[in-house]
Amino acid sequence: MSKVVVLAGGVGGAKMVQGFADVCSPSDLKVIGNVADDWEFHGLWVSPDIDTITYTLAELIDTDKGWGVKEETFRALFVLDKLGHDTWMQLGDQDLGLHIYRTFRRNAGDRPSDIARDIANSLGVNIDLILPTDDPLHTRINTPNGSMAFQEYFVRDKCKPVVNSISILGQEEAKLTPEAMIAIENASLIVIAPSNPIVSIGPILSINGLRQAIVESSALCVAVSPLVGGRAIKGPAAQMMTSLGHRPDAVGVTELYNDIIDAIVIDYIDEGLISTIESYNCCVWVEKTIMNDRKDKKDLARAILDRAHGKGPS
Repeated sequence: MSKVVVLAGGVGGAKMVQGFADVCSPSDLKVIGNVADDWEFHGLWVSPDIDTITYTLAELIDTDKGWGVKEETFRALFVLDKLGHDTWMQLGDQDLGLHIYRTFRRNAGDRPSDIARDIANSLGVNIDLILPTDDPLHTRINTPNGSMAFQEYFVRDKCKPVVNSISILGQEEAKLTPEAMIAIENASLIVIAPSNPIVSIGPILSINGLRQAIVESSALCVAVSPLVGGRAIKGPAAQMMTSLGHRPDAVGVTELYNDIIDAIVIDYIDEGLISTIESYNCCVWVEKTIMNDRKDKKDLARAILDRAHGKGPS
């Protein structure tokens, strides 16, 4: 069985992680999640992508929204709203409990990696969820109206501002966690989930030593394109890539990852892009990449494993 490492962020990443969790033994799967969306909201430290992956693996995710806890209530937020506090960042009551715990631990000086592991374990997750860095890392979206945190752009402003550029604060100082380095060194298959390549995967790869560790790894590295037919399944990836001068399709994704990937998985809808992608000396695997349900997630993960083992179609 392959030792699989998945780089993931957000909803698309969580779907891919769940698929691999269904076909891999827990000891053979490790997940490196995005922490650059982390920020303080309502006085609490929130880690949106890590929490989405954790809730998904714990079977607690609200599958309708793709984030947060199922059967959630929002009584605390209702009180905040009545008191005149801005409540655009929708955190439910159960979710707030987790953030209170995380903030308490952080204020006590505990290591973020330890906090994330303890939360996951407490919720019944038996897969290693690894932080790429314990140092502050923060994505800023630079728009004609100024700079803003990613969640301000994504949630508050609903991805409407034009993106002039992206800044990742702290990337020069951020150190790779030993857990992330060991996971990559021991991997036989590295999968870049169909997450936004600019703001979900980009910050992970920006951490000193991580991208080079993938280059030097003997593992097969495969990316799953988050863009199908020139559109993102969810989120602003396509418009963000366009505004930043990248092709908003699987070719553009290949260009962003070309120095580290051996193959890219694209949907059948994008078969017309195969020859262009192959011109980058990158193998193309065509599969059904739209994951509408649990079976789709599992089937895609299994197809990637089969191809990595030489069992699938070339």
